[in-house]
Amino acid sequence: MAKLKTLLLHPDPLVRRDLRQALSGATHLSVLGEAVTAFEAMELIEAIPYGALFLPPELPGGVSGLELAQMLAGRKNKPALVFVAQAEAQAYAAFELGATDYLLWPAGPERVERTLAKLAEFKARFREVPMPGKWDAEAPGGGAAEAAPYDDWDGGDDKTVSLPLADDEQDHFISALKQAWDTSQTRTPEIEKLAVSQDGRMFLVPYGQIVFVEAYEDYSYVHTAQQKYLTSYRVKYLEERLAPHRFFRVHRKYLVNLDMVTEIAQLPGSNFMLRTAGRTRIELPISRRRIASLKQVLGF
Repeated sequence: MAKLKTLLLHPDPLVRRDLRQALSGATHLSVLGEAVTAFEAMELIEAIPYGALFLPPELPGGVSGLELAQMLAGRKNKPALVFVAQAEAQAYAAFELGATDYLLWPAGPERVERTLAKLAEFKARFREVPMPGKWDAEAPGGGAAEAAPYDDWDGGDDKTVSLPLADDEQDHFISALKQAWDTSQTRTPEIEKLAVSQDGRMFLVPYGQIVFVEAYEDYSYVHTAQQKYLTSYRVKYLEERLAPHRFFRVHRKYLVNLDMVTEIAQLPGSNFMLRTAGRTRIELPISRRRIASLKQVLGF
């Protein structure tokens, strides 16, 4: 029987050890990994289709467990989130983010059993994303390609269905394919808003309200005048997306909305200070190459 692949995320190795021991008797869980920070956890989640994640509300490394839950909120196959905490202070925030349970730790066997029962209910609804493997087709030399092993995955009843098409239907189908692959055709313009998650909700932030974007590891913070959003976007991706909308990469860590810049002052040591609209101020070192490009964009 397939089991929920489970990740233990906690900075305390003793807590991870005790959690592993408490879950060892569960017939519907399989603990396949441990992590200390949110970034380690995301790397594992990208590689393994986890069905359950045990995590604390707070974590080292700049991204908390609650912020990690925000990042996972938009996923179609989001794992069950079981928060492990010493106090109830952040239980409300955890359940607002869709937590399956909030476990005060250390917990007794009866309390752990209630958590396992909730995970069993979640497992009945969870459909694991299959891990990529080799094509199940004929390999060079006449032999069938060996399928990659997949731990406890049940492929279900999915089948490829072949439908006969009449001649006129075939022509229509081929025409539709050509149209879909024709990149020269005019596409619908993108909406000038950025989708971000916050507190378990999805917000559409207009480009014009973004003051600047700050790179953080493989993620980024999007800053507006009133809010700061942790996103799974890389700054490189946002640079390409926002450059046509008067955003400029002034530093490897910062992407700035030039419409929000009200002052540029030169500082000692070839540094520049960019003062933005509102109270937000950022002082950034800009390379000579970036200074020349910035001057060209601003027209001076």
